[in-house]
Amino acid sequence: MRTPALHSPRSGRLPGLLVVLVLAGAAVPLGRLVPVVGGPVFGIVFGVLAGLAFPQVRSEVFRPGIDFASKNLLQLSIVVLGTGLSLQQVAHVGLSSLPVMLGTLALALGGAWLFGRLLGVRDDTQVLIGVGTAICGGSAIAAATAAIGARRSSVAYALATIFTFNIVAVLTFPPLGHLLGMSPEAFGLWAGTAINDTSSVVAAGYAYSQSAGDQAIVVKLTRSLTLIPIVLTLVALKVRRENRAARALDVQGAAGQGASYHGATASTRRPLPWKKLVPLFLIGFIAAAGLRSAGAVPDAWLPTLSLIGTCLITAALTAIGLSLRPRELRDAGPRPLLLGAILWVLVAVGSLVLQSFFS
Repeated sequence: MRTPALHSPRSGRLPGLLVVLVLAGAAVPLGRLVPVVGGPVFGIVFGVLAGLAFPQVRSEVFRPGIDFASKNLLQLSIVVLGTGLSLQQVAHVGLSSLPVMLGTLALALGGAWLFGRLLGVRDDTQVLIGVGTAICGGSAIAAATAAIGARRSSVAYALATIFTFNIVAVLTFPPLGHLLGMSPEAFGLWAGTAINDTSSVVAAGYAYSQSAGDQAIVVKLTRSLTLIPIVLTLVALKVRRENRAARALDVQGAAGQGASYHGATASTRRPLPWKKLVPLFLIGFIAAAGLRSAGAVPDAWLPTLSLIGTCLITAALTAIGLSLRPRELRDAGPRPLLLGAILWVLVAVGSLVLQSFFS
């Protein structure tokens, strides 16, 4: 009697992947229909609702595929989204806008550190809300999640926060800009630095004027490039924490079992491979942007590549939603949303102040 063949890892992922793709297949067109919300937000909401309605999708049968989507598809989405960046377009923004972009970046990240500590919002949630506010919303949250392996609840909270204040910005920025008598270039710089998600930047910019929308998009593209140093910094900090924890275990082991234990433990610890320090998805992101800048990615491909990137990130966040427990959100309370509100106001006001100072 022949022994049945074991299932391959790929076939084991199939049930979970099918569930993810079905839900993402519904979220993507809805996101295109309501771009201010976007497919990724619909995806994580659909994932949470499906997990509540059908708890069996969280069983071990579906877990391999869901885990694969939440990690691998997330990383792949960042690579594909890199094809939308052109260094030539970034150069056209000019040095005059860099102080505003770098200043708002510092305000968001510094504010996340300070007010996160004051509010008791720490670790992954603090990082993701800060990075999402500072750089480019959902894409930045996805990149940071891939770099540090953030908790599901932190991803959900960060996305909810970014979504909430994107809606507020789209509704309030254009009338405020007219009230302040801002030029199209000034408004484009304000929208590009103070609104998080690309679709919301586009909506607010073109609601003001055609030239304001064009300026806002280029500023947003330039702002997206700061993903590279930010992700490298996050990885370096993660490595530092891991090494510190390993040294603490060595000290405890040495105290409990003598110096021979310490020597054995230290000898088994190896230097971290370069892939830990420079994630492969970040290398892919830089390579994709380089190909686009070199003209190897034709303009005619960009809408399709943008759609592919949106589908991948929507599928990844759908998978995160499927594995999320509502209790994980309830435990955090309203403080992360309050942190997001403070950072949003800080960046929006800071952008205006910096513009008046450097203009």
